[in-house]
Amino acid sequence: MDREAEIQEIIDRESRGYDEEDADLLLSVYHPDMVWAWPPTPTSYDPMDWVLRMGRYDEKRWRVLIERFFATHTIVHNHRVTRKIVVSPEGDGAFAVVDIDTLWRREAEGDTAWHDGSTEEHVIGRACKIYTLVNGEWKMLYQPGTMQYPETA
Repeated sequence: MDREAEIQEIIDRESRGYDEEDADLLLSVYHPDMVWAWPPTPTSYDPMDWVLRMGRYDEKRWRVLIERFFATHTIVHNHRVTRKIVVSPEGDGAFAVVDIDTLWRREAEGDTAWHDGSTEEHVIGRACKIYTLVNGEWKMLYQPGTMQYPETA
């Protein structure tokens, strides 16, 4: 099996979930133990500043929040480029580096847990997505929020 292709498939499935505003597709990506820490700005490198927006993965609770977000926001664009995929020697763990530029526009009043109250939610930067293989299926175990890293020489 081509494990890198399997990881790319889950990256693409997550992206399609956003593009199609499909909560089922998006929720199919997450591991039951996922917890998603998020930096308040794309340059908040110090995790002392990070927040938890949704707690440990709970399908019902996350579905409500995701569907509420989709109901109140319209996707303007969603550009994602996979830069690197690394699979463990055992083939049961992986990470992917993905550059993300996703812009949402708030069309209606909604829950402010996802944004700062502005009319746009722009997620731009680089993410490291951590995956684990469970019963033959890849699941996202963790991803710190998307951050903009300084260019290196």
